[in-house]
Amino acid sequence: MSIKVLEDARAHPARDMAMRSMSCVETGDREGWLGLWAEDGVIQDPVGVSPLDPEGLGHRGIEAITAFYDKVIGPAELRFHIRQSFACGSECANVGTITTRVGGAISRTELVAVYCLNPQGKLASLRAFWEFEDTIGGVF
Repeated sequence: MSIKVLEDARAHPARDMAMRSMSCVETGDREGWLGLWAEDGVIQDPVGVSPLDPEGLGHRGIEAITAFYDKVIGPAELRFHIRQSFACGSECANVGTITTRVGGAISRTELVAVYCLNPQGKLASLRAFWEFEDTIGGVF
């Protein structure tokens, strides 16, 4: 994981949560990652309609978030490289690249990922902005 930008940035609860989330994903810590989420959390990754979210409404609630992990994150090896991070209020937007390896297929996704915390400090949402068509490269 290349998150030096985040580690060197001013401490912020949403930025800290983003680092925890990325760390759990990279190490395959399914239970740790799921434990970061609010029961009514939502993932939009990517935002809008895609083969990962045909209705474009996001994966809402812990059951749907668990299914998203099992279908999309769990089978893959993901590595994050964050180049910029902007934190304010209860949110943090990170700009970077995710390298995904599934079997022998590798793809690199340029994205902006926005993490939002609820008042209890849990992940309320993750909204990832990236272009599915530019990324698929045989991975999905």
